[in-house]
Amino acid sequence: MSKTQINLAEFKRSWRILLLSVLGIAISINAVLLYGFGTLVGPFEESFGWSRSAQQAAITFLYGGAVIGLQAVGWLNVRFGIQRVTVISLLLMATGYLACTQFIGGSIWTLYLAFALLPIIGMGALAVTWTQLINLWFVENRGLALAIGLSGTGITAAVTPNIMAWSIETFSWQAPFVLLAGVNLLLIPLSLLWFHLPQSKPLVSGKARGDSEHLLPVDGVSFREGFTAPKFWICNLALCLVVSAVVGLVTNTIPILQDAGFASSEAAFIFSFFGVSLIAGRMVVGYLLDRLWPPGVAACSLVLPALGCLVLLSGADSFVLLAIAVALFGLGAGAEFDIAAFLIARYFGLADYGRLFGFHQGLITVASSLAPLMFAVMYSQSGGYDLMLFYCTAATLLGPLLLLWLGRPPQFGARPALA
Repeated sequence: MSKTQINLAEFKRSWRILLLSVLGIAISINAVLLYGFGTLVGPFEESFGWSRSAQQAAITFLYGGAVIGLQAVGWLNVRFGIQRVTVISLLLMATGYLACTQFIGGSIWTLYLAFALLPIIGMGALAVTWTQLINLWFVENRGLALAIGLSGTGITAAVTPNIMAWSIETFSWQAPFVLLAGVNLLLIPLSLLWFHLPQSKPLVSGKARGDSEHLLPVDGVSFREGFTAPKFWICNLALCLVVSAVVGLVTNTIPILQDAGFASSEAAFIFSFFGVSLIAGRMVVGYLLDRLWPPGVAACSLVLPALGCLVLLSGADSFVLLAIAVALFGLGAGAEFDIAAFLIARYFGLADYGRLFGFHQGLITVASSLAPLMFAVMYSQSGGYDLMLFYCTAATLLGPLLLLWLGRPPQFGARPALA
């Protein structure tokens, strides 16, 4: 088979796993509240008098909670089983969303606390779970499979702002939380039916795991080896820079467009181009990651948001130009998460993927949680968004350049036996 052709055997065998992962990633807490947050800013300001800069800190608390969840979920999956942890997390997430409709209000600290607790109680439904599942089932088409799975966030970015804006305008700010509770409950039956793991008995650190713990395939470095590897920290630093910029662009694009004179619904529609391009970017990048030098593919894709920032900095008010700028954000952001998942699996193997990727995502979420605080200070000091856009331009230029230092990826072991 030509290198440019796609081997469909893995997709035929594991399409249920892939579809479940798409849905799980689409409704993951970090995706829906990140991409939908811009629609809540205005209603919260009107209902409770919370300033835009103060509300930015809610994303900090969201990612702060995610840091805790990401460090705990890998250990819980090994101890209790990944399916059980995921199903319980989906149920707790639905309960948490419903509680938000009654809890949030008055003091802005109710918003902060809610956003901090949600990713902790829903840790098993974070994207790290779904990427681990995809990595376990796909080898030859891992990059493309991750791209398809992580396109769930593209669906979220394209659909969520419009649905949330409509529900808020039709009902109230509580309506999106009720909708999110419902979609989490709907995913539980599918998780009970389709969520299962490849049958394998791996060796980690020379010790055989029991039959109930075949979560990990046979080869790759240990957590300690990966943690001390310079390439691991190159990935961490480079992607932290890119993600911090993406968080700023995602949470502030709708307010930027509103300041440019667009109505809330018009701004949400322009932002929907982010989701469409995110999906397209992931598909293209995922296909190329399986076939070309991964750091080169990563660098070329992650530099695109810098071009979009330059469009906004130029003061353009054309619908077409702004839609192109937002699409460039999506092309870069769409590649970021699956690039991270691919690089960690490709350069360090899957023997300790859950903990290594969980730690990496923990650092990413720290960067994501600190970024809104930095952007809030920038907005307060400058009275606008130009300073933030200058930072985002620099971060999406430097981060991709760092990835070029990764060099050639190592070769790890064979595919696990599949049931």
